[in-house]
This record gives sequence, structure tokens and C-alpha cells, in this order.
Amino acid sequence: MKDAAGGVADSAFYSREYNNRALVPDNEKWAERWQQGSARARATMACRLDQRYGDAPGETMDIFPARKGDGSCMLFIHGGYWRARDKQEYSFLAPPWVSAGVSLAVVNYDLCPAVTVEEIVRQMLRAGRWLWRHAEDYGMDEDRLFVSGHSAGGHLTAMMMAAIWPALDPGLPKDLFKGGLAISGIYDLRPMVQVDWLNPDLRLDEAAALKASPAFLPPATRAPLMTCVGGDESSEFKRQNALLAERWRSVFAGDIPMPGRNHFSVLDALADPSSALFAGARRLMQLDR
Repeated sequence: MKDAAGGVADSAFYSREYNNRALVPDNEKWAERWQQGSARARATMACRLDQRYGDAPGETMDIFPARKGDGSCMLFIHGGYWRARDKQEYSFLAPPWVSAGVSLAVVNYDLCPAVTVEEIVRQMLRAGRWLWRHAEDYGMDEDRLFVSGHSAGGHLTAMMMAAIWPALDPGLPKDLFKGGLAISGIYDLRPMVQVDWLNPDLRLDEAAALKASPAFLPPATRAPLMTCVGGDESSEFKRQNALLAERWRSVFAGDIPMPGRNHFSVLDALADPSSALFAGARRLMQLDR
């Protein structure tokens, strides 16, 4: 593979380009703000925490039901390079979306190295099936489910849009999710094999990386996919973002430019009703009809 300048990329290049904590030295300030906002959301909002969608330890989700709206629900998948973070850090997304009439479901999964990336994909499939089956229990419409995610969650969002749902369960619709929003995602996992500080946990080889790369899978339906990457993110994240748009042209519904945003600050915009990212998500869900 080649880097953004057309040269041959090596392990040092990938290890640098994907090290978001080093690229954004004050990254913890966003994590701290997310945690504080999330604690407030759980303390002040109606929520159903730790709803179990499977038997594995990490197979839970938090649901923030909207009392108004058309029954739309957004499933949000957190990032952390498949090996870190927790759903409770992302409850801060709920207040603006519930106010907009959209229920929010924030999903957890088990983390590498305890499980593989492929197993995390299977967990998200189980989460999607559970949410479709139980949507009405939370005042949601099973025909108004959407999926979004950040970083590793962006990868998993695309994998959900490539999923053949009836192969998992013949009772499921082909278009279980009616649209996806992938934020700062990784869609070609092959570079991860060369990231020296990450792959000891992911344990990917070239074959496993390719198998779990949505850029090399077809979208399963005509349901739309939107993408977003921060203007201040690394060249590799920008390349990944452009790659999915190119490979998924048949369903690509547009990229949402976020100038001046880094890998962490870009997610803040999903909780800001005045942001282009929030507006783009509304368009994806056809909330402005």
C-alpha cells in the first residue's frame, strides 16, 4: 500500500498516522467532557441502562427513549480501536437527539484482545437483531432504525450496512438499518496489521483484516450511507474516508466536511444541533421532510 504522497507506506508511517492520542496531545479533555456530560444525561433523563442483547459480558446497551417524534432510533457504536472505551462515556449524545424526537441506543461490545474484531462484528449483528425485535418495547419503530459510530464504531457502522441480515435470521429485513453515518472510521483494516502499538491486541493478519474490511464488501441494500472525517485528522483517516465513498458509490449519500475538527472534537458535533454533522444525520433520517 501507498501513503497519501504516493510513497510506499511502512509500519512507522501507519503507527504514526493512526496514533490519535499522540496527534492530539490534549485528547483527554474531550474524554473528560464526554464523561461529565454522560453522567448528567444518565442522572437527568429517562433511560433504560444495561439492556442485555446477548450472553457475553459486553453485550449490553443503554437506551434513551424519545417521547415524541416518529419512532426513529439511532444506534451509536463507540470507538477505541476495538480495545478500549465504554458505552457509558457516550450518553452525552442523548439529550439533543431525544429533544429532536430520536431515541438513542448506545451499544457496548467486548474488547480486544479478549475477543477478535470478527467477534465484535458478530456482537454488533446480535445487537442489531435485538434492537429490531425489541424496538416497540421502547416506543420505537423497527422500520426507523439507523446506525452511526465513531472511529472503530465507524468501521462497525459500515459493517452493519454490509450485513446480510436474513442470513443471520430469516425473520429480519434486508435493510434492518435504514441508513448509516460513519464518522472517522477505518474501512480498510490491512494497515492495522502494521501498527506496532495496536496489533498485539487486535491480532490481525492480512486475511483477517481483509475479511473485516467493509471497503472490500458490497453494501447489502440501497440504504444510504454518509461519512464524515475531521479536517484536522491524519492523512490516513482522510484516505480511509475517501476510500469508502469511492467503493460504496452506489449508496453513498454524501460526506459531511468538518473543518478544524480533530479525531476527538469531531464527535462533539454529533451532540450539537447547530453543527453540520447533526444536520447531516437529520437528513440521513429524513427528519426534515
